[in-house]
Amino acid sequence: MKILTIIGARPQFIKASVVTKAIAEYPSLNEVIIHTGQHFDRNMSDIFFEQLNIPKPNYQLDINSSFHGEMTGRMLTEIERVILLEKPDRVLVYGDTNSTLAGALAAAKLQVPVAHIEAGLRSFNMDMPEEINRILTDQISNILFCPTQTAVNNLVREGFEHKSTEILNVGDVMLDSTLMFAELATPIENFDFGFVLATFHRAENTDDPVRLAEIVNALNEIHKTIAKVVLPLHPRTRDAIANVGLKLDVHIIEPVGYLEMIWLLKCCELVLTDSGGLQKEAFFFSKACVTMRDQTEWIELVELGANELAGANKDKIISATFRHIGRYIEDTNMLYGGGKAANRIAKRLNKG
Repeated sequence: MKILTIIGARPQFIKASVVTKAIAEYPSLNEVIIHTGQHFDRNMSDIFFEQLNIPKPNYQLDINSSFHGEMTGRMLTEIERVILLEKPDRVLVYGDTNSTLAGALAAAKLQVPVAHIEAGLRSFNMDMPEEINRILTDQISNILFCPTQTAVNNLVREGFEHKSTEILNVGDVMLDSTLMFAELATPIENFDFGFVLATFHRAENTDDPVRLAEIVNALNEIHKTIAKVVLPLHPRTRDAIANVGLKLDVHIIEPVGYLEMIWLLKCCELVLTDSGGLQKEAFFFSKACVTMRDQTEWIELVELGANELAGANKDKIISATFRHIGRYIEDTNMLYGGGKAANRIAKRLNKG
């Protein structure tokens, strides 16, 4: 059985690292990998393949740096060509990026069954491109691999239990990756413990000058008065800050690989982010998280008290930092499947 896997962004590389290994355990499964090129900077792409030992992609599309519609359309065209050439039995997509939607659409239009890893997530904010991508991908997938019971519940509320779609709560493959690679964490030189790890890159924050200024000013104030802020600066965020004339007065580093990010998560006292994946990774390392968004897909972490939504509000971000810095978070309910998600996914794919 031939599986065509489509990836293109950092979180997808991390997830694919464990699923690809699990798929390889089944001789009857043959995986072909397309890298759309959505993340093209070496520290956002190539380094992950090297560090996580992901097989070199069979197809490299190099599609990036354009508007959402243009990017998705170009991906759709190129992925369709590969599907026609490879004739896979199933297409496998991850998460909620433009690569995800383009892969699912191309497959569905050619009547190739689609399996969606990280299905059922909802922020309930249709202004987010990611929310549109994940909803549409779920609608045209045949197998929905959910990371949590919350995701399953979302699909049930949307009526999926009355469709022929298969819904499976397999757990979160990000936890699998964390457990597999935690001991390989790569230290960054000249760093002391006790810092706040910050990231932000989502369009809702970087494309809005008011929200962007609130976040930048909050990080500057935290760095000055509470604790050192370490910020691996996303290229889009860097450009957005420069375009509006803001100044970041924190400890800026270049984007890092997964193993360096694991080290930062191990050593930090708190995570400030607008990333979906990093909210969970903070939890996996028992760190509290302040999310600089108005909604989150990982509502169970908010309900647990491990994650606080602060939006893009300077005062809320700062006060939440005071409350949560240094807190130890414990996973007493096994929220994300115990690190066996990839094995469950591969086992199901092997059934056809």
